[in-house]
Amino acid sequence: MVTLSRQRHAAVFRAIADPTRREILGMLRRHPRSVGEIAANFGTSRPAISKHLRTLRAAGLIATTRQGTARICALNAEPLRAVRDWITAYEAFWADTLHSLKRHVEDKP
Repeated sequence: MVTLSRQRHAAVFRAIADPTRREILGMLRRHPRSVGEIAANFGTSRPAISKHLRTLRAAGLIATTRQGTARICALNAEPLRAVRDWITAYEAFWADTLHSLKRHVEDKP
């Protein structure tokens, strides 16, 4: 049985798998933006950008609020901790591999 936590983590990984969505997150890292401002930065249709935003919102990576007629999107980086935690689990492996390579190179005559 898949736990709710695992489902949320999977949604985050699916959301950041797309380069357009990663670019949107990068834009929002600087400051919140309206949907129109976000869409203006891409050569795709506004409905396509809206679909990306829905995916990011479903993963909990962005929050939207209304300001008049505009929808403002803001980054919520908290779910990205799942990505950091997953990568951290491999740091020991990478460190061991690099140390092994260093020993191998240094042992060469």
